[in-house]
Amino acid sequence: MFYNNYGDTMERQILHVDVNNAFLSWTAIDRLHAGETLDIRTIPAIIGGEESSRHGVVLAKSMKAKEFGIKTGEPIYQARKKCPNLQVFQGDYASYQKHSGELYGLLLEYTDQIERFSIDECFLDMTLFLPPKETLLNKAYEINRRVREELGFTVNIGVANNKLLAKMASDFKKPDRVHTLWKEEIPTKMWGLPISELFMVGRKSIPKLAQMGIKTIEDLAKQDETLLMKRFGKHGKIMWEYANGIDHSPVVYQLEQPKCIGNSITLPQDIYHINRLNEILLALSEQVAFRLRKHKLKASVVSVQIKTKDFVNFSHQKTLSSPTNMTKEIYETSKELLANLHQNRPVRLIGIQTSKLVEKDQEQLSIFEEQTNPKQEKIEEVMEDIKKKYGYGMITRAGEMKVKDMLNIRKEKQE
Repeated sequence: MFYNNYGDTMERQILHVDVNNAFLSWTAIDRLHAGETLDIRTIPAIIGGEESSRHGVVLAKSMKAKEFGIKTGEPIYQARKKCPNLQVFQGDYASYQKHSGELYGLLLEYTDQIERFSIDECFLDMTLFLPPKETLLNKAYEINRRVREELGFTVNIGVANNKLLAKMASDFKKPDRVHTLWKEEIPTKMWGLPISELFMVGRKSIPKLAQMGIKTIEDLAKQDETLLMKRFGKHGKIMWEYANGIDHSPVVYQLEQPKCIGNSITLPQDIYHINRLNEILLALSEQVAFRLRKHKLKASVVSVQIKTKDFVNFSHQKTLSSPTNMTKEIYETSKELLANLHQNRPVRLIGIQTSKLVEKDQEQLSIFEEQTNPKQEKIEEVMEDIKKKYGYGMITRAGEMKVKDMLNIRKEKQE
C-alpha cells in the first residue's frame, strides 16, 4: 500500500518502461533520419566496440541477430562466428542521451514521479496521476503507442502495484508489448520461471540455490525464509520477498524543473467537430495547468498541435501578454489557436504544450495587465489540494467528465 502526504492509504500504481534494443534502435533511427534506407533493426546487426582489437563486445543486438544465438556482452568475434554476415555499428552515447531525454519528456506528460533506472529504463509512479475513469493498463497502452508513433522506437511496459512486479512484467515476451503482473497473477505468470529470471538473484547465488533444490521462482517462494537468511544473510530475505512479489521500495525521483510542460491524447477515431475538440482541450488545459502549479511555474507561450490520421502534423503557438498557470487562460488561448488551425481537418491526436517557463514569483507583469483573479486562483488551489490528497482523478471539471465519457464510449464501440 502507498501512504500519501495525509497518511491515507492507496494501492500503488507503477509502470516500468523499458526500451527494446535501445542502442541499436536509436542508432537505426539516426541512420534513417540521415537518409539511409536500410533499417538495421531488420537485419542481423549489433552495436559494439572496436572489432579489430578483438576486445569489442556486443552492446545491443537486433532481433535477427538474436535468432543466431548472439548475446549481449559476448565478444564480437564470437558473435561473428555465429553469424558471418553480421553487421557491426559503433555506438553514439550523445545520441542515446538525446533519445533517452525525449522518452523522459514524453513520460513527464503522465507523472512527475519518474525514476530513471538506466538510460533506457524508467519507473513511473502513477498513483496520484491517473485521470478520471482511466486505468493504469489503459495508460500503459497509450504510452506504448505514443512512443512507437511519435519517437520511432518501441518499449515494453510492465504494469503492477510495486516496482519489482512492474520490472518483472516488462521482461516478459518482447518487443513492443504491455504486460501486467498483479499479485494474483504471480503463481501463473512468475513462479514457473527459472530462478535466474528473478530480479536481484545473481550468478553466484544460482548454483547455491540449486544445491538447495531451488530451480524455479516458485521453489524459492515456498522455501523457509529463516533457512535462506542463514545461508545468504539479508540477501536471502530479499530474494524470498521478491519471489513472493513483496516490494515496498518507492519510486525514487528528483523533480527537475522542466523546460516545457504539455499533454496530448490520441483519439479512438477522427474528430471533425471543433466543439468536441474544445472539450478535449479543456481536459488537457486542466492537466497542464495542474503540473505548472505543481512545479511553481508559469508559462509565457502556449502551443496547440493536431495530427491527422495520416500522421500529418499542424501546430500554432502564441506568446502571452503575461505568464500564467491558470486553466482558464491556457484553455482560452488554446481555443483561439485551434480555431485558426483546425480548418475542418479530421483530427486523430490533439495536444497542448507550454514553454518559456518562469518561476511563479519571478514573472514580470505588464503595467497594462491585471493580476490573476484571486477568486479563480483560490479555486485552483483548493482543487490542487484535493488532487494531492486523493489523486488526480478524484475531482474534475464537468467538461472533463463529458470528454472522458465520450472517449470511453467510443473505445467500447471500437472493441
